[in-house]
Amino acid sequence: MLHSFYPIVPDTDWLKRIVGLGAKCVQLRIKDASEDDLRRQIGEAIPFCSSQGCELVVNDYWREAIDLGASFIHLGQEDLAAADLLAIRRAGLQLGVSTHDREELEIALAAAADYVALGPIYETKLKVMKWAPQGLDRVAEWKSLISCPLVAIGGITVERAAGVYDAGADVIAVITDFITHEDPDARVNQWLSVAP
Repeated sequence: MLHSFYPIVPDTDWLKRIVGLGAKCVQLRIKDASEDDLRRQIGEAIPFCSSQGCELVVNDYWREAIDLGASFIHLGQEDLAAADLLAIRRAGLQLGVSTHDREELEIALAAAADYVALGPIYETKLKVMKWAPQGLDRVAEWKSLISCPLVAIGGITVERAAGVYDAGADVIAVITDFITHEDPDARVNQWLSVAP
């Protein structure tokens, strides 16, 4: 089960740090790692999160998630199109899916996503996006269209959090707001205090 504050981290060092502060769900989003390193990190994260009562979501690497015994994965639209959904469901994994427009939302719902992510809500610095900021009205619209939890992502700060939750987001996914902060631990603690 996702918690209303959903940090996304690039490696297990960050994961252990954030979970140690009290995060109850975290996404491990590893980029540019060797297969051995990828498997080592996912294999390390699964029992660590389990021992801490934290929900681990593995980004992209559904085959490794199945092999190593993860319980939750997140897929973007391209990865979803290439994934073996039957194998994912047979393995009992829960599935989160990124969406940016109505067509992608329909694809996520057809895949029976366990949560739908919408973004970017605000302008984001992490990566160049081909989508304009969605805004709070789109959060409310998406919430009215789905029955699973809605995850809002993209440019959301602690200061903007209340408005995003009020618009209908069940969960806020965060990367840049704490990773680039001058005191990441203090920022995570702020998130934990404002998340419902």
